[in-house]
Amino acid sequence: MLDVLSFLAAPFAACLVLVGILGYFGIHVLRREVIFVDLALAQIVAFGAIASFLFGHEPGSAGSFAFGLGAAVLDAAIFAWTRMRRGRVPQEAVIGITYVVASAATILVADRLPEHAEHVKELMSGAILWVTWGTVLRDLLICAAVGAIHYALRRRFIIISEDPERAFEDGLSVRWWDFLFYLTFGLVITVAVEVAGVLMVFAYLVAPAIIAIATSDRWPRRIAIAWAVGLAASALGLFASYQWDLPSGPAIVCSLGALLLLFTGLRRWLPRVDGSWS
Repeated sequence: MLDVLSFLAAPFAACLVLVGILGYFGIHVLRREVIFVDLALAQIVAFGAIASFLFGHEPGSAGSFAFGLGAAVLDAAIFAWTRMRRGRVPQEAVIGITYVVASAATILVADRLPEHAEHVKELMSGAILWVTWGTVLRDLLICAAVGAIHYALRRRFIIISEDPERAFEDGLSVRWWDFLFYLTFGLVITVAVEVAGVLMVFAYLVAPAIIAIATSDRWPRRIAIAWAVGLAASALGLFASYQWDLPSGPAIVCSLGALLLLFTGLRRWLPRVDGSWS
Protein backbone atom coordinates (compact mmCIF):
# COMPACT_ATOMS: atom_id res chain seq x y z
CA MET A 1 0.00 0.00 0.00
CA LEU A 2 2.85 2.37 0.83
CA ASP A 3 4.40 1.65 -2.56
CA VAL A 4 1.14 2.67 -4.26
CA LEU A 5 0.89 5.90 -2.28
CA SER A 6 4.53 6.73 -3.01
CA PHE A 7 4.09 6.12 -6.74
CA LEU A 8 0.89 8.18 -6.95
CA ALA A 9 2.07 11.04 -4.69
CA ALA A 10 3.53 13.26 -7.44
CA PRO A 11 0.64 12.66 -9.92
CA PHE A 12 -1.92 13.43 -7.20
CA ALA A 13 0.00 16.56 -6.18
CA ALA A 14 -0.08 17.67 -9.83
CA CYS A 15 -3.84 17.07 -9.83
CA LEU A 16 -4.16 19.21 -6.69
CA VAL A 17 -2.40 22.08 -8.43
CA LEU A 18 -4.45 21.79 -11.63
CA VAL A 19 -7.79 21.37 -9.87
CA GLY A 20 -7.05 24.39 -7.70
CA ILE A 21 -6.65 26.80 -10.61
CA LEU A 22 -8.76 25.15 -13.33
CA GLY A 23 -11.76 24.76 -11.01
CA TYR A 24 -11.74 28.53 -10.56
CA PHE A 25 -11.27 29.34 -14.25
CA GLY A 26 -14.00 26.87 -15.22
CA ILE A 27 -16.59 28.87 -13.28
CA HIS A 28 -15.60 32.00 -15.18
CA VAL A 29 -15.82 30.15 -18.50
CA LEU A 30 -19.34 28.90 -17.79
CA ARG A 31 -20.57 32.27 -16.54
CA ARG A 32 -19.16 33.95 -19.66
CA GLU A 33 -20.94 31.33 -21.80
CA VAL A 34 -17.81 30.64 -23.83
CA ILE A 35 -17.74 26.94 -23.08
CA PHE A 36 -15.26 25.96 -25.76
CA VAL A 37 -12.73 28.72 -25.10
CA ASP A 38 -10.78 26.37 -22.84
CA LEU A 39 -10.77 23.64 -25.49
CA ALA A 40 -9.67 26.14 -28.14
CA LEU A 41 -6.89 27.49 -25.93
CA ALA A 42 -5.76 23.99 -25.02
CA GLN A 43 -5.69 22.96 -28.67
CA ILE A 44 -3.71 25.99 -29.79
CA VAL A 45 -1.21 25.37 -26.97
CA ALA A 46 -0.95 21.79 -28.22
CA PHE A 47 -0.29 23.14 -31.71
CA GLY A 48 2.51 25.33 -30.36
CA ALA A 49 4.05 22.35 -28.57
CA ILE A 50 3.85 20.18 -31.70
CA ALA A 51 5.32 22.97 -33.85
CA SER A 52 8.26 23.28 -31.46
CA PHE A 53 9.31 19.72 -32.37
CA LEU A 54 10.11 20.96 -35.89
CA PHE A 55 12.72 23.27 -34.35
CA GLY A 56 14.33 20.53 -32.29
CA HIS A 57 12.68 21.19 -28.92
CA GLU A 58 11.85 18.11 -26.86
CA PRO A 59 8.53 17.71 -24.98
CA GLY A 60 8.69 19.44 -21.60
CA SER A 61 11.66 21.62 -22.59
CA ALA A 62 11.81 25.39 -22.20
CA GLY A 63 11.53 25.77 -25.98
CA SER A 64 8.39 23.66 -26.13
CA PHE A 65 6.88 25.67 -23.27
CA ALA A 66 7.74 28.95 -25.00
CA PHE A 67 6.10 27.87 -28.26
CA GLY A 68 2.94 26.81 -26.43
CA LEU A 69 2.80 30.01 -24.41
CA GLY A 70 3.39 32.14 -27.50
CA ALA A 71 0.43 30.48 -29.21
CA ALA A 72 -1.69 31.05 -26.10
CA VAL A 73 -0.79 34.76 -25.98
CA LEU A 74 -1.80 35.15 -29.63
CA ASP A 75 -5.08 33.39 -28.94
CA ALA A 76 -5.70 35.59 -25.89
CA ALA A 77 -5.36 38.69 -28.06
CA ILE A 78 -7.79 37.27 -30.62
CA PHE A 79 -10.43 36.40 -28.01
CA ALA A 80 -10.11 39.77 -26.27
CA TRP A 81 -10.31 41.74 -29.54
CA THR A 82 -13.37 39.85 -30.80
CA ARG A 83 -15.32 40.53 -27.58
CA MET A 84 -18.10 42.95 -28.60
CA ARG A 85 -20.75 44.61 -26.46
CA ARG A 86 -23.39 43.97 -29.11
CA GLY A 87 -21.87 41.94 -31.89
CA ARG A 88 -23.71 40.37 -34.81
CA VAL A 89 -21.49 37.30 -34.72
CA PRO A 90 -21.39 35.37 -31.41
CA GLN A 91 -17.91 35.10 -29.94
CA GLU A 92 -18.46 31.36 -29.61
CA ALA A 93 -18.28 31.17 -33.42
CA VAL A 94 -14.79 32.74 -33.36
CA ILE A 95 -13.75 30.37 -30.60
CA GLY A 96 -15.10 27.39 -32.52
CA ILE A 97 -13.28 28.18 -35.74
CA THR A 98 -10.08 28.84 -33.75
CA TYR A 99 -10.34 25.36 -32.29
CA VAL A 100 -10.96 23.74 -35.68
CA VAL A 101 -8.07 25.56 -37.37
CA ALA A 102 -5.70 24.79 -34.47
CA SER A 103 -6.70 21.12 -34.61
CA ALA A 104 -6.15 20.94 -38.35
CA ALA A 105 -2.80 22.73 -38.08
CA THR A 106 -1.72 20.31 -35.34
CA ILE A 107 -2.50 17.34 -37.57
CA LEU A 108 -0.64 18.88 -40.52
CA VAL A 109 2.48 19.61 -38.47
CA ALA A 110 2.37 16.25 -36.66
CA ASP A 111 2.19 14.46 -40.00
CA ARG A 112 5.69 15.75 -40.82
CA LEU A 113 7.15 14.34 -37.60
CA PRO A 114 8.41 10.84 -36.89
CA GLU A 115 6.12 8.98 -34.50
CA HIS A 116 3.55 11.75 -34.99
CA ALA A 117 0.71 9.63 -33.68
CA GLU A 118 2.45 9.25 -30.32
CA HIS A 119 3.01 13.00 -30.05
CA VAL A 120 -0.65 13.75 -30.72
CA LYS A 121 -1.81 11.01 -28.34
CA GLU A 122 0.36 12.38 -25.52
CA LEU A 123 -0.90 15.92 -26.04
CA MET A 124 -4.51 14.73 -26.01
CA SER A 125 -4.42 12.30 -23.09
CA GLY A 126 -1.38 13.59 -21.18
CA ALA A 127 1.12 11.68 -19.08
CA ILE A 128 0.30 12.83 -15.57
CA LEU A 129 1.19 9.44 -14.08
CA TRP A 130 4.87 10.12 -14.89
CA VAL A 131 5.05 13.73 -13.72
CA THR A 132 8.10 14.68 -11.65
CA TRP A 133 8.24 16.68 -8.43
CA GLY A 134 10.22 19.36 -10.23
CA THR A 135 7.36 19.88 -12.70
CA VAL A 136 4.82 19.89 -9.87
CA LEU A 137 6.76 22.64 -8.07
CA ARG A 138 7.12 24.71 -11.25
CA ASP A 139 3.39 24.46 -11.99
CA LEU A 140 2.51 25.26 -8.37
CA LEU A 141 4.53 28.48 -8.49
CA ILE A 142 3.01 29.55 -11.82
CA CYS A 143 -0.56 28.74 -10.77
CA ALA A 144 -0.09 30.41 -7.39
CA ALA A 145 1.12 33.59 -9.11
CA VAL A 146 -1.90 33.56 -11.46
CA GLY A 147 -4.20 32.89 -8.51
CA ALA A 148 -2.74 35.85 -6.61
CA ILE A 149 -3.33 38.16 -9.59
CA HIS A 150 -6.94 37.03 -9.91
CA TYR A 151 -7.57 37.35 -6.19
CA ALA A 152 -6.25 40.91 -6.18
CA LEU A 153 -8.38 41.84 -9.22
CA ARG A 154 -11.30 39.51 -8.48
CA ARG A 155 -14.06 42.14 -8.46
CA ARG A 156 -13.35 43.27 -12.00
CA PHE A 157 -12.98 39.74 -13.36
CA ILE A 158 -16.18 38.60 -11.63
CA ILE A 159 -18.31 41.50 -12.78
CA ILE A 160 -17.19 41.02 -16.39
CA SER A 161 -18.06 37.32 -16.19
CA GLU A 162 -21.35 37.74 -14.27
CA ASP A 163 -22.71 41.01 -15.65
CA PRO A 164 -20.78 42.27 -18.71
CA GLU A 165 -23.40 44.92 -19.48
CA ARG A 166 -22.84 46.48 -16.07
CA ALA A 167 -19.08 46.35 -16.66
CA PHE A 168 -19.51 48.34 -19.89
CA GLU A 169 -21.81 50.85 -18.13
CA ASP A 170 -19.29 51.28 -15.31
CA GLY A 171 -16.70 52.31 -17.90
CA LEU A 172 -14.41 49.32 -17.53
CA SER A 173 -12.10 48.68 -20.47
CA VAL A 174 -13.56 45.23 -21.02
CA ARG A 175 -11.28 44.31 -23.92
CA TRP A 176 -8.13 45.02 -21.93
CA TRP A 177 -9.46 43.16 -18.88
CA ASP A 178 -10.43 40.29 -21.17
CA PHE A 179 -6.91 40.25 -22.58
CA LEU A 180 -5.45 40.00 -19.07
CA PHE A 181 -7.96 37.26 -18.22
CA TYR A 182 -7.17 35.21 -21.32
CA LEU A 183 -3.43 35.88 -20.99
CA THR A 184 -3.32 34.42 -17.47
CA PHE A 185 -5.73 31.68 -18.51
CA GLY A 186 -3.46 30.82 -21.44
CA LEU A 187 -0.45 30.60 -19.12
CA VAL A 188 -2.31 28.13 -16.91
CA ILE A 189 -3.50 26.13 -19.93
CA THR A 190 0.09 25.95 -21.22
CA VAL A 191 1.40 24.27 -18.08
CA ALA A 192 -1.74 22.14 -17.70
CA VAL A 193 -1.72 20.72 -21.24
CA GLU A 194 1.94 19.78 -20.93
CA VAL A 195 1.16 17.66 -17.86
CA ALA A 196 -2.44 16.54 -18.29
CA GLY A 197 -3.32 16.77 -21.99
CA VAL A 198 -6.17 18.52 -23.80
CA LEU A 199 -8.99 16.15 -22.77
CA MET A 200 -8.21 16.20 -19.06
CA VAL A 201 -7.79 19.99 -18.98
CA PHE A 202 -11.18 20.49 -20.64
CA ALA A 203 -12.84 18.05 -18.23
CA TYR A 204 -11.23 19.71 -15.18
CA LEU A 205 -12.53 23.08 -16.33
CA VAL A 206 -16.10 22.16 -17.20
CA ALA A 207 -17.35 19.21 -15.10
CA PRO A 208 -16.56 20.59 -11.60
CA ALA A 209 -17.81 24.06 -12.62
CA ILE A 210 -21.17 22.66 -13.77
CA ILE A 211 -21.76 21.07 -10.37
CA ALA A 212 -20.51 24.15 -8.52
CA ILE A 213 -22.72 26.63 -10.39
CA ALA A 214 -25.76 24.34 -10.11
CA THR A 215 -25.24 24.10 -6.35
CA SER A 216 -24.46 27.65 -5.23
CA ASP A 217 -24.57 31.31 -6.26
CA ARG A 218 -21.66 32.40 -4.09
CA TRP A 219 -18.18 32.39 -5.60
CA PRO A 220 -16.28 31.09 -2.56
CA ARG A 221 -18.66 28.12 -2.23
CA ARG A 222 -18.57 27.49 -5.97
CA ILE A 223 -14.78 27.31 -5.92
CA ALA A 224 -14.78 25.01 -2.89
CA ILE A 225 -17.31 22.67 -4.55
CA ALA A 226 -15.34 22.63 -7.81
CA TRP A 227 -12.19 21.73 -5.88
CA ALA A 228 -13.92 18.93 -4.00
CA VAL A 229 -15.34 17.41 -7.20
CA GLY A 230 -12.04 17.66 -9.05
CA LEU A 231 -10.03 16.10 -6.22
CA ALA A 232 -12.49 13.23 -5.75
CA ALA A 233 -12.38 12.44 -9.48
CA SER A 234 -8.58 12.67 -9.49
CA ALA A 235 -8.25 10.20 -6.63
CA LEU A 236 -10.69 7.77 -8.24
CA GLY A 237 -9.09 8.07 -11.68
CA LEU A 238 -5.51 7.67 -10.47
CA PHE A 239 -6.41 4.66 -8.33
CA ALA A 240 -8.24 3.02 -11.25
CA SER A 241 -5.31 3.81 -13.55
CA TYR A 242 -2.85 2.13 -11.18
CA GLN A 243 -5.11 -0.77 -10.23
CA TRP A 244 -6.12 -1.82 -13.74
CA ASP A 245 -3.22 -0.41 -15.79
CA LEU A 246 -5.34 2.22 -17.55
CA PRO A 247 -4.23 5.52 -19.13
CA SER A 248 -4.36 7.98 -16.25
CA GLY A 249 -5.77 11.01 -18.10
CA PRO A 250 -8.76 9.23 -19.66
CA ALA A 251 -9.42 7.46 -16.34
CA ILE A 252 -9.69 10.81 -14.54
CA VAL A 253 -11.89 12.24 -17.33
CA CYS A 254 -14.25 9.27 -17.04
CA SER A 255 -14.32 9.69 -13.25
CA LEU A 256 -15.35 13.33 -13.72
CA GLY A 257 -18.06 12.21 -16.13
CA ALA A 258 -19.30 9.62 -13.64
CA LEU A 259 -19.49 12.20 -10.81
CA LEU A 260 -21.35 14.62 -13.09
CA LEU A 261 -23.80 11.86 -14.05
CA LEU A 262 -24.26 10.95 -10.38
CA PHE A 263 -24.88 14.59 -9.49
CA THR A 264 -27.48 14.88 -12.26
CA GLY A 265 -29.32 11.85 -10.94
CA LEU A 266 -29.27 13.04 -7.32
CA ARG A 267 -29.70 16.75 -7.98
CA ARG A 268 -33.30 17.03 -6.82
CA TRP A 269 -32.35 15.70 -3.37
CA LEU A 270 -29.21 17.79 -2.92
CA PRO A 271 -29.38 21.17 -1.12
CA ARG A 272 -28.65 24.40 -2.97
CA VAL A 273 -27.14 27.29 -1.06
CA ASP A 274 -28.20 30.59 -2.61
CA GLY A 275 -26.71 33.96 -1.96
CA SER A 276 -25.11 36.96 -3.57
CA TRP A 277 -21.80 36.50 -5.33
CA SER A 278 -18.80 38.35 -3.99
